[in-house]
Amino acid sequence: MKKTLFIFLFIGVIANGQNTVSSELSYNEFIGYVKKFHPLVKNANLEINKAQANLMIARGGFDPKIEIDFTKKQFKDKDYYSILNSSFKIPTWYGIEIKAGFDNSEGIYLNPENTIPNQGLTSLGISVPLGQGLLINQRMADVRKAKIQMQLSQSERKIQAVGILYDASVAYFNWKKTFNEFKLYEEYTSNAQVRFKGIQTLIQQGDKSAIDSIEAGIIVKNRLLSAEDSKLKLTKAKLELSNFLWLENNIPMELSEEIIPEIELEFTVQETLKTNDLLNTDFSINTHPKINALQNKIDILNVERKLKANMLLPKIDIGYSYLSEPSYIDKYQFNDYKIGLDFYFPLFLRKERGNLKLAKFKVQETTFLLDFERVQLQNKINAQKIEITSFLKQMKLAKSLAEDNNTMLKSEERLFLFGESSLFLINTRENNLVSAKLSQIAIENRFYISNSELFKIIANPD
Repeated sequence: MKKTLFIFLFIGVIANGQNTVSSELSYNEFIGYVKKFHPLVKNANLEINKAQANLMIARGGFDPKIEIDFTKKQFKDKDYYSILNSSFKIPTWYGIEIKAGFDNSEGIYLNPENTIPNQGLTSLGISVPLGQGLLINQRMADVRKAKIQMQLSQSERKIQAVGILYDASVAYFNWKKTFNEFKLYEEYTSNAQVRFKGIQTLIQQGDKSAIDSIEAGIIVKNRLLSAEDSKLKLTKAKLELSNFLWLENNIPMELSEEIIPEIELEFTVQETLKTNDLLNTDFSINTHPKINALQNKIDILNVERKLKANMLLPKIDIGYSYLSEPSYIDKYQFNDYKIGLDFYFPLFLRKERGNLKLAKFKVQETTFLLDFERVQLQNKINAQKIEITSFLKQMKLAKSLAEDNNTMLKSEERLFLFGESSLFLINTRENNLVSAKLSQIAIENRFYISNSELFKIIANPD
């Protein structure tokens, strides 16, 4: 009777909880949801759309333009003047502008310089900058910077998206950690309760003293307290995880009670995060989004520097327009033309030289940051690889330690069956086993987070 009772006491509880049906939310599936539906990931993709809009704005500086200027004055039944100036301008890349125009004016008080033939006057001309604005000007610089900004936005999108995926991963790993802890306490709480009932039965039969009931009850209460605390942590972890679960049309999603984290995560986490190959191969820093972003910023600053350097040149604009009446536009007359010359040049160029120096300093400053970021990223990657390798070793040791403690507990239980041990020693062995398994869970969690940190450093969410 006594032997049968203790076999039930320490072995029969294994079957507890086997009837619960649960569904796994794998880590790979979870990350897929975050990538596709999370609002902040979508927001990161908008950076590219904003860059495309800025490029369109910059290209608008080269749009052809139609200009019409019409003025008329009439006073006391007298037509003082009526002046029409219309033009069609085509800006080109190197600051050259092509212009076609039609002017017409009439009136008794017309300014002599506005006097033209009755049919009006047509013109076709060109304006060329010979100093400032020929090789580079503000319109050219805006387009060049907008094109570089497109590449910069790609890098910034990756950096922003990978930050969200990292936070989501940490939330998932924390959910798995608290879930495993809760299941561990739930299991050993059930064991403690069955043991407590068994001890009470033995006390009633006179095989055990009443003090053993107190000791068994203490361990039950401790287990219940730990289980309740772990349940609270699990609930909070699930709510935190729900922040990253969304469906189409920005509909938030909550986890049901039947959903559990991936059981064999340690075998799939590196494949999902693509960190398994990085442990055996070298990563090219030159393709890193942060490096590309800094290089793009340097390219933008260099465009600005060239624009500032161009301001040291004198401003010389010349223009030529062929003039003709509409009825004689096909007969070219060399003596019918209009020319113009604009010249501007500050004597000391202090403003221009100061702006150029500041532009050069900004390029140097960003170049220093780029050099520092290269070294820092490489060191971070190497340190993270070492950390992951160390956690792999620690996981094996922690697993072996838990198995050894489990063996010691089983051995102590067998000794207790033959009256060669005590409930105190069994509880001590079980506490050691629980501590070893909690340590194993914590190390696994650190291993998962370490892989996600390497994923964040590499910054390749695609």
